[in-house]
Amino acid sequence: MEQVRVNEQNGFTTQQKWVTASTAAGFTLENMDIMFLSFSLASIIGELGISSGQAGLIGSLTNIGMLVGGALFGIIGDRYGRVRTFSYTIFIFALATGAMYFAHSLPMIYLMRFLAGIGAGGEYGVGIALLAENFRSDQIGRMSSVVAIGGQIGAIFAAVMAALIIPHFGWNALFLLGVIPVILTYFLRRHVQETPDFIAAQQKEQAEHKKPSFKKLFETPQTAIQTLGLMVMTIVQIAGYFGLMNWLPVIVQKQQGLSVSGSSLWMVSTILGMSLGMVVFGQLMDKLGPRVSFGIFLLGSASVMFAILFAKTSLALLIIGAIIGFFSNGMFGGYGAIISRLYPTEIRSTANNIIMNVGRAIGGFSSVAIGLLMDHFNLAVTMGFLSALYVISFIVMISLPGLRQLSTTKN
Repeated sequence: MEQVRVNEQNGFTTQQKWVTASTAAGFTLENMDIMFLSFSLASIIGELGISSGQAGLIGSLTNIGMLVGGALFGIIGDRYGRVRTFSYTIFIFALATGAMYFAHSLPMIYLMRFLAGIGAGGEYGVGIALLAENFRSDQIGRMSSVVAIGGQIGAIFAAVMAALIIPHFGWNALFLLGVIPVILTYFLRRHVQETPDFIAAQQKEQAEHKKPSFKKLFETPQTAIQTLGLMVMTIVQIAGYFGLMNWLPVIVQKQQGLSVSGSSLWMVSTILGMSLGMVVFGQLMDKLGPRVSFGIFLLGSASVMFAILFAKTSLALLIIGAIIGFFSNGMFGGYGAIISRLYPTEIRSTANNIIMNVGRAIGGFSSVAIGLLMDHFNLAVTMGFLSALYVISFIVMISLPGLRQLSTTKN
C-alpha cells in the first residue's frame, strides 16, 4: 500500500515543505548557473578573443557534463540515498560555478563548466525522485511543476544580476554568486529525511544482493521502448526550449523588422508564460492524466509556433512570446512526474537523470540546426521545423503503453 504522505487536513507536513523548498531552490540555482553563461558569453569572447566555435564548445561541455553527472549521481542516489546525494550535487556545481571567478583561460573555463555540468546534471533526477517519494501520485504533477517554476525564477535572477554586475565588475564576478547553493546543502541535510518507501526499497535490494543498474531502464522490450520514447520526448522538449530562448528573439528582430530592447522584454514575457503554463499543466496532469495534458500542450506547441509569423508590432511579439512559452515549456515539470511513476523506487533517480540529460545533451544542438535553417530558408520553414518536432513527440507519447496505463489507473 502506498505510503500516505499528507496529513489529514490536506496540508503539507514539515518534511514535504522542506522537500519542496529544497528542490525548488536547487532548480532555481541550477538554472541561474546555466543562464550566467548565456549572459557572460559575449564578454568571454571579447576578453579572450576566442572564436564562435570555441565559445559554443563551452555550452556543449556543460551539457556533456550534465549527462555524465546524471548517469553517475543517478546510480549513487538510488544506491546510497537521495538527501546525501542531492547535497553532494549542489555542492559540486556551486563550487565549480564560483571557481569561474578565477578562470582566465579557455581550458580553465572548459574544465569548470564541465564540472558544473556534472553537479547540475546529477541534481535534477535526485531532486525529482525525492519529491516523488514525499507526495501521493495524484499530487506529483502539481508539485513537479511548482518546483520547475524555480528554474524560471533562476533565469530572471541571473538576468538582473548580469545587468548589475558585469558592466561594473566583469563577467568573472557574476559567477561568484554561484557559491550561494552551498548554504542550501546545510538546510537540506539538517531538515530533510529519506522516506520509508526508499529505505524499504534499499533494504530489499541489499537483502537480495542487487544493485541499481542502467540495465533496468532496458530490462524488457517494453521498458526499452518506454525509455527510448521518453528520451525522444525530452530531446524535443529541450530542443524547443533552446530554440525559443536563444533564437526566436534574433529571428523575429531580423526577419520581421521588430525591436525588443536588448531582448529583455521578450525574455520576461516568455518566462512569465512558461511559469503560468507550468501551473496549468500540473493541475491538468493530476486531474486528467498525462496523456491528455501532454496531448494538449504538445499539439498546442506545434500550432502556436506559426503565430510568430503574424507578429507585426513589439506588443504582439511579447504576447505571442508568452503564449509560445506557455505551451512549449509549461510541460517541463511533467517529465519528472511521469518518469517517477513509470519506474520503481530503486531506479527512480537514475531513470530521471539519464532520460532528461540525454534530452539536454542532444536537444541542446537544436541551436545549431535552427541556425543552419535560418541561413538557407525563411522563417516559416524554421517554425515548421520546431512544429514538426512537437508533432513527433505527440505521436511518440500516445504510442507509449506505460502512459496509457497511468491514464487509466486511478490515483
